[in-house]
Amino acid sequence: MNPTYFLFLIYIIVCTLIITYWAAKRSKTTNRFYIAAGTLTGFQNGLAIAGDFISAASFLGIVGMVAIRGYDGFLYSIGFLVSYLVVLFLIAEPIHRLGKYSLGDVICSRFPSEKMRLIMAFCTFIISILYIIPQLVASGFLLRLLLDIDYSISVIVIGGLMTIYVVIGGMIATSWVQIVKTVLLMSGTFLLTLIVFSHFNFDVERLIGEVKTGTPLGEVFFNPGNLFDHPLEFLSLQLALVLGTAGLPHILIRLFTVSNALEVRRSLISATWIIGIFYVMTLVLGLGTVALLGYDLLMELDPTGNLAAPLLAKAVGGDFLLAFVSAIAFTTIVAVVAGLVISATTAFAHDIFHHVLKRGKSTEQEQLQAARWSALGIGMMSTLFALRLETINVTFLVSITFIVAASSIFPVLLLTIYWKRFTQVGAIVGIFSGLAASLLFVCLGPYIMNPNDGWIRGEAVFSLYNPGIITIPMGFLGAIVGSILSGKQSQSKQEFNEFYIQSQSGLTSRREKKWKV
Repeated sequence: MNPTYFLFLIYIIVCTLIITYWAAKRSKTTNRFYIAAGTLTGFQNGLAIAGDFISAASFLGIVGMVAIRGYDGFLYSIGFLVSYLVVLFLIAEPIHRLGKYSLGDVICSRFPSEKMRLIMAFCTFIISILYIIPQLVASGFLLRLLLDIDYSISVIVIGGLMTIYVVIGGMIATSWVQIVKTVLLMSGTFLLTLIVFSHFNFDVERLIGEVKTGTPLGEVFFNPGNLFDHPLEFLSLQLALVLGTAGLPHILIRLFTVSNALEVRRSLISATWIIGIFYVMTLVLGLGTVALLGYDLLMELDPTGNLAAPLLAKAVGGDFLLAFVSAIAFTTIVAVVAGLVISATTAFAHDIFHHVLKRGKSTEQEQLQAARWSALGIGMMSTLFALRLETINVTFLVSITFIVAASSIFPVLLLTIYWKRFTQVGAIVGIFSGLAASLLFVCLGPYIMNPNDGWIRGEAVFSLYNPGIITIPMGFLGAIVGSILSGKQSQSKQEFNEFYIQSQSGLTSRREKKWKV
């Protein structure tokens, strides 16, 4: 066990636990536990959103993808970045105005029913668990690499930490862990980028020339087609990435942690800039990996490319820089899984326990207890899944997450806000048709059915690895057809107009204000 690596990780753990202890004293109400009482500024929330979104797959995976696949590898990050424009222009402010704690609040502001809350909570659980598992699996491999710790112990350590952050500190602790993670990630990536550039005297042409020498692809490295065999595969992947973010519950509930719509805009604009700058730096690191390490050495040390950034750090800065970069990767994993756990916790404690089981009559203390117990349960369940799925393809689970979110939650959110003929039946049909289509097409695709290393040894029925181009339209189609065939308007024209005005401006009718009082 390298003592430098161990000390860096201990330092990170101690700092985040101090943040959690500080946050615990400020999480005595449900408002603070779920959404930090809306006290974050737009820039703080932008840092937290970036911390929530930039996962270990982004930090470790994109660098390796660029190093191995060149131009096509960088296209992954383009989809992630553009997705925030969809959130900003279409759904961010309406969600902030219509919801309080969860996505169930947003949908039930138009279709109030226990059934809708249960369905939205169910989708939140599915998406959160699917996203937590690959993060925990990645953390197990990272700690095993750095400290030579058994995979199972590594997963239990990370799972325990994320549970502590949420159970004790709630959204306040989760937010500040994410903010600290983003600051560390950006500063560490920037430092590593400068060091890499300095090896080429800050000459971009020289760097590109070394890349062409270091990769077997040569000039083709900078051309499309090295990863995607067919343009339809690329289009399908980008569609899932761009629209999937607008359906991820752990990202969308962050829109409730600021006080007004102006801060929502500032949050997303700040997050977009941070994420954009980060992905430009990962491009440089990917190129630097090929130029300084070479393709052959990278393949010898790590054929997946997931350790490209740590290997590059060691090559240019020795054990100290490797320890720093690995500690950042560790913090990245912890921050992301904590955000996922708080979204699932809120769905259970607020939507299921408070609104469905207690019919809106539970006390603050009962809700906090339910939230903490549900966070503990979700943390334990996710950890157990990760322990049993050591050999699973993490890219597969991340892809499913975005496809499910883009095919089920996103169509329902968009149509709820903007389509006056949308009905509750349409919302239910849309969610389940998108969810079923996503799971079915993935199960019939190359991730599952593969003659070489698939769960089912045989030719795939559906050839696309990312079937978003099929499943996303099916989610929309199910919602539209369900609304048309339900045979009745869910709201009168006046009621929808009042709802729409509230979603776009925050203004409510006098009748609704009187009812709320």
